[in-house]
Amino acid sequence: MDLFNNEIAYPTNVLPKDGSVNYYGKLLSHVDANYYFDCLMNTIKWENDQANIFGKLILTKRKVAWYGDSDFEYTYSSITKRALPWTKELLELKLIAEQKSNEKYNSCLLNLYHTGEEGMAWHSDDEKSLKKNGAISSLSFGAERKFSFKHKATKETVSILLEHGSLLVMKDTTQTNWLHRLPPTKRVSKPRINLTFRTINV
Repeated sequence: MDLFNNEIAYPTNVLPKDGSVNYYGKLLSHVDANYYFDCLMNTIKWENDQANIFGKLILTKRKVAWYGDSDFEYTYSSITKRALPWTKELLELKLIAEQKSNEKYNSCLLNLYHTGEEGMAWHSDDEKSLKKNGAISSLSFGAERKFSFKHKATKETVSILLEHGSLLVMKDTTQTNWLHRLPPTKRVSKPRINLTFRTINV
């Protein structure tokens, strides 16, 4: 199933069952989206992501950053990160995400994909440090990219195109029942920045 048409009533749940993934489309004007893209590109303390795979430390081309209300620790792929203090722009975007999703967030994991050849493999955001069945608000800036979901039991897949300045909110039992990924593509040559606002248990 692919949701790539422009005649969607927002927000819409892109999943057919066992979870809620609400897509709100473009929340920001093109001018505002460009402004935040430039700010994030130049002010965020980006660093290459790391993963511990079979005991070997791997550096990815994709860059990440971790911000929050306090210096929360967040561990995934056997790597622990400590949150940096919010920037002005991140707080502005957090408020937008909170108002639209009617949720509260205390942290944000940011991803920078330089081209379409950089992506993310199938996974669930189900670390024990995250609020159980909590919402994760994903704001996208820059290149439009396909984003896919796969049901863990039935292997059914759903894909959607994430637009510049758009919001996607994953919640309820989505992480329990579905995997998600950002598939790589050679068709995209421009960068994409993704902000995932989430709630760490404190």
